[in-house]
Formats: sequence, C-alpha cells, structure tokens
Amino acid sequence: MSPENQIRRIAVNTGGGDAPGLNAVIRAVVLSADQRGWEVYGIEESYDGLFREGGVRRLDRAAVRGITHLGGTILGTTNRGDPLQYPVTAPDGTATKLDRGDEVIRILREREIDALIAIGGDGSLAIAAELHDRGLRVVGVPKTIDNDLAATNLTFGFLTAVETATDAIDKLHSTAAAHRRVMVVELMGRNAGWIALFAGVAGTADVILVPEIPYDIESVCAKIEHRYTSGRGFAIVVAAEGAYPKGGDASYETKGGGQVRLGGVADSVAAEIEARTGRETRTLVLGHLQRGGGPIAYDRLLALRFGAAAVKLVAEGCFGCMVALDPPVVRAVPLKDALAERKTVPLDSDIVQTARSLGVCLGD
Repeated sequence: MSPENQIRRIAVNTGGGDAPGLNAVIRAVVLSADQRGWEVYGIEESYDGLFREGGVRRLDRAAVRGITHLGGTILGTTNRGDPLQYPVTAPDGTATKLDRGDEVIRILREREIDALIAIGGDGSLAIAAELHDRGLRVVGVPKTIDNDLAATNLTFGFLTAVETATDAIDKLHSTAAAHRRVMVVELMGRNAGWIALFAGVAGTADVILVPEIPYDIESVCAKIEHRYTSGRGFAIVVAAEGAYPKGGDASYETKGGGQVRLGGVADSVAAEIEARTGRETRTLVLGHLQRGGGPIAYDRLLALRFGAAAVKLVAEGCFGCMVALDPPVVRAVPLKDALAERKTVPLDSDIVQTARSLGVCLGD
C-alpha cells in the first residue's frame, strides 16, 4: 500500500511569531489535502490546542475560503507553548517546565491523525524534529520574516516585511528633511541583517547597520556630517535589532513577563549621534508592524507553493523533512539539516556590494 493510501487525516499548526502568508499556507494544505480525499484538522496556538477542549477543529474548504490575502493566522500562534518545555505551576506554586512531547503524540494518535504539517521558524521546527524522532510523522514548512533559515532561498513573509519597512523609510525622508533631523529606524531580523539591508538599500538609507558588520560609531557620524556639510541637511540610519558596535554587544530589553529580547539599538545609536555631532536625532522602532498586514503577491505565491508541496511530501511518505525553495523548484530537505545553520548576510554578497557602490555607510 502506498503512503498516500495510508493517509486519511492530517493536522496543521502554526507556531512562533506570525508572518504574512501563514493563512495562504493553511489554505493550500487544506485544498491540496481535500483533492486527495483527506481530512484536515487545525491545532490552535501551536500545540496548546491539543491540551484544551475545542482547541482542535476541522478545516474544510469553507473554513479557508478567502484567507489567502489575510495577515496573521486563523489558527492563532504562540512562542511560549513549547510542548517539550511546557510551562506549568507545581503544587507548591513554583513555575516549572514539563516535557509533554509524548502526550502530543498520544493525543494525535487518539484523534487518528496520520501526519502533522508544522509551520514555523527554527524554534517550532526544532520541536517538530524532536517529535519526529519520537515517532510522529511530520513535515515542516519554514516561516520567518527574518529569512535566516539556511536551507531555503527565501521564507514567506520576508519580502512583505521588507515592503513594510521600505514604505516606512520612504515616509521618514520627508519628515527628516522638514526638520533637518537624523532619523534612526530599528528593524527586526534577530541576528541576521536581511530585512535591514534589503529595506535600507531600497529606501535609500544613508547608513545601514547589520549584525554581520560590527559598526564604528565614528564612521557613522562621519557619514552623517558629510551629508549635512554637502547640503543635504538630513540623514536616514537603518539599524537591524541585532546590530552592535565594534568591541561591544547587541542591545537587549526586558519585556513583560521578564522576557529578555533584542532591542534598543536605535536609541543607543541615536544618543551617540546626537552627542557626537550635535544634530537633532529621532528614533522609530517598527516592531510588529513588520509582521502585520496581508502578504504581497510573491509571498502569497510562495506560501501556497509551500503548503501544496508539504501535502505532496506527506503523500510520498517523506517525513522528518521540510519544504524549501531552491529556485526554480520547491524541494524537500531533512529537518535536522535545515536547522543546522543560520543564514546570515554574506559580507561578499551582491546586496552588500551594491550598498557600498551606492555610497551607503555600513558602519565599518
């Protein structure tokens, strides 16, 4: 009996931070599975829905009608629900972590789910890889606006985030010029500079700071002063959240619940610029605006391709794999290989060379 004939029901979930295109993947999974006569069940908020009543629901064609263009995810998502380290409160009131991985597999089997399509970034896919090692049939779909998964040429949501950031940078030009200010905009990307570099070049920023190139604040200030002395009268600085100075460290902020995350580089750079140059400087942190809104056409198409390809891998029995864009095709790569290396911006890449050729200061 072929693997496809052994499949009757599959599940799909979305984990980690949201990204434009998640709903398009879900729609492609449901429609592709329906074409094969399979049932699809959506798990709400990553794996959390498995542990509560009503947290798993049937997804038919009607449930995914008209969602391709929508941002967010109809299943909800969380980056705090790792079933391998599930937060629980002990009888004495202390917070602890519980491994519920085997429980996940048991619940899915009790529901007669034959395979899981897990949509997520490196954290969610690492969970999927571990569950596969424990016996769950899993196919992964890469999701991150940071574009930092090495196994795939692009991740859906990245170019939409770049579009959002570029539009913001475009708008900053007019207000910066009006007030003769330096504007420092902080973009997402974790420890990879893809969003900042793409949006910074497209938005004609004067300075682009990325984690791959530790910056010298003197070089940054020299570029800004040159702008003013040559008559331009304002400057735009784009900083990836993971950017850091030579000999220093990245900036971190403590969020609600005590979570420590990258952030604060814009304020740090702006304070240095104003102190050293005397130029009035303002900051903008785009934050979750880069995750919001509907996907652009390219990300819709890529997400639909990924969803359809994931169902095809299930049909072929290719479990423990992730779909990946290897232009011009979408192919399968082992999950563990996909997670082995983070994709950062190569210093000799064409986009870096383009920025330098345009006279953009990269901080070095």
